[in-house]
Amino acid sequence: MIWGCFVGNKLGPIVSIDGSIDSNIYIITLRDNLLPYLDALAADGITDITFQQDNAPVHASKKTQAFFRTISSERKFVVMDWPPHTPDMNLMENLWAHLKLELHRRYPDTATLCGSPQYIRQRITERAQEVWWSIGEEVLD
Repeated sequence: MIWGCFVGNKLGPIVSIDGSIDSNIYIITLRDNLLPYLDALAADGITDITFQQDNAPVHASKKTQAFFRTISSERKFVVMDWPPHTPDMNLMENLWAHLKLELHRRYPDTATLCGSPQYIRQRITERAQEVWWSIGEEVLD
């Protein structure tokens, strides 16, 4: 599982999450990664932010929604109400597609890596990080 974010043409963090994700892990990921990113954007004068996520169960859980109600009012951002059954409208899906295509272009052996699950996860994480941070403004635009 990989979580990432961006605003306009500014990449945010990308985070690898081991194992399955639940509301608790998702909220920790947001606290540790999204909130510092929002603070950095605010320091750069970017404050009119709408957070977009789809209706994945961890996104729509009562616990996650309660977290967003609290934090969005504190940090002054809006969480978009996501229409059901519309994952293809999520801008992040386009970025994930680019990341996957570029990952396989640069590292054709990605799908056939051998080794322990930990080794494979580590290699894929390193490669995904490299590709992520090389994404240019033209892709984000």
